[in-house]
Amino acid sequence: MAQFSVNANRFDPYKNFKFRVKWDGKYVAGISKVGMLKRTTEVVEHRVGGDPSTVRTSPGQSKYEPITLERGVTHDLDFEKWANKVWSFNNAQAPADSRTQEVSLADFRKDIIIDVYNEAGQKVISYNVFGCWVSEYQALPELDASANAVAIQSITLQNDGWVRDESVVEPSEPSYEDPAA
Repeated sequence: MAQFSVNANRFDPYKNFKFRVKWDGKYVAGISKVGMLKRTTEVVEHRVGGDPSTVRTSPGQSKYEPITLERGVTHDLDFEKWANKVWSFNNAQAPADSRTQEVSLADFRKDIIIDVYNEAGQKVISYNVFGCWVSEYQALPELDASANAVAIQSITLQNDGWVRDESVVEPSEPSYEDPAA
């Protein structure tokens, strides 16, 4: 059976290096890594009273794992501004008479979109992730004068679940035309 309905000659699955993340209606700059989308459903074991030798199972509560987003440190403040909606050091340390709220209960949650692209740059898969909020923010990594690496910052997003956007369908992949031929 073909794995791809539109591109029947394609046998390779999509790669994991072409993607974008969107929130507040715009793509977020520089994200280099997105943690996996993972859902776990607890297993509830039970036994029928008249059948002592068999344990039966049924699904219990489902849990959506946190998602980590990483990117190189730049002057873009999107990660920090979102993280500060959950708790802000500046607001917490301000004098009581000038302090604003430490937590933004009105808008600390956001829905995000994770788009995956094929090698030709066509959007092939999209997931909507609901009710995300920043539970962990790493502003700077460990700094090392002897290293040769990019400084990476990250946020960890708790979420209320995700669904695949079924309106994003498999595109017809273009054929390469050699301009020198």
